[in-house]
Amino acid sequence: MGMMDEFKGFLNQGNVLGLAVGVIIGGGFGKIVSSLTDDVLMPIVGLVTGGMDFSSKFAVLANPSGGDVSTLAAAKAAGASILSYGSLINAIFNFIIMAFVVFMIVRQANKVMPLPAAGPTEVDLLTEIRDSLKK
Repeated sequence: MGMMDEFKGFLNQGNVLGLAVGVIIGGGFGKIVSSLTDDVLMPIVGLVTGGMDFSSKFAVLANPSGGDVSTLAAAKAAGASILSYGSLINAIFNFIIMAFVVFMIVRQANKVMPLPAAGPTEVDLLTEIRDSLKK
């Protein structure tokens, strides 16, 4: 039963529970950011770039079956080897947005939470001891 008690202690540590909460919230947050990118920002980018839809951009590397490769879905269905670089562009947009939002959260948290008072440095302590010895 010792290992079970140790495992319970491990699970009850604040950092493990905090990590679990962070992973759950992060998963939901990731879906929100993906929706923001796919449903709000990318259409605006498409409007600015003349209707370009990055999610459907791809390059055919090989098409051994000779099937239809006019669209991404058709190329996948034909079994062609494709490089879907549009998905990468969307993932990069998602990452930049998520990183910016996390930066803003950390920035606000640093403003709200007081910094711990820094104690005297080693040099300050040594100077104080020296001055005490001189007296």
